[in-house]
Amino acid sequence: MQSITTGGDRERKPCTCYRAPCGCYNTTRFPPLLLCTRAVRAEDGTHYINENRPHYGGVMAATECYIVHEIYNGENAQEQFEYELEQALEAQYRYIVIEPTRIGDETARWVAVGNCLHKSAVLAGAACLLTPLALPADYSRYVALPAGALSLACAALYGISWQFDPCCKYQVEYDSQKLSRLPLHTLTSSTPVVLVRRDDVHRKRLHNTIALAALAYCAKRIYELYAV
Repeated sequence: MQSITTGGDRERKPCTCYRAPCGCYNTTRFPPLLLCTRAVRAEDGTHYINENRPHYGGVMAATECYIVHEIYNGENAQEQFEYELEQALEAQYRYIVIEPTRIGDETARWVAVGNCLHKSAVLAGAACLLTPLALPADYSRYVALPAGALSLACAALYGISWQFDPCCKYQVEYDSQKLSRLPLHTLTSSTPVVLVRRDDVHRKRLHNTIALAALAYCAKRIYELYAV
């Protein structure tokens, strides 16, 4: 039994639970999910983990980096990886490092799907709105109307199936300078997937605005075609 203390002298209740590498204890049935009740110095010796906030097995620096380690412990290891990732996404860590190859690749593809929907909505909507300026009215509708429909469909699909997913707040980080600041030296994998949290409010507003403008143009154009 051990008495856990914070940065001050306040006493915590002793426990004999699962102990993490950082020295904290946990009462949940999932060992990677730990509740730190004291300040813990990171392996790089430069940062401290905030006390009394969730900590998930991996090294977390001041930038709130969470690592999903590839540690196979039993038959349900894959489910445990997915659980850890879901918890990290919901906890809104700034950086999430995914070491297991399978779940890392799946997450990267899912993020790419969201990016594809966003870009398709923007580009198709822009084509719908700009085509009438470049082509005669008799020909522009053959490009503008399908492009407008595609923009609206992509924006609607993004809004229905993607914007409520916690992954929509993350992008895959490729910047080597930013990656060098993360504790990747603790990993056994040479190709981890690193997610960085980014606000997607502005891009949602962008593609929604363009898609609605394309919808308005298409409705006006169709009305003109069939009203005559």
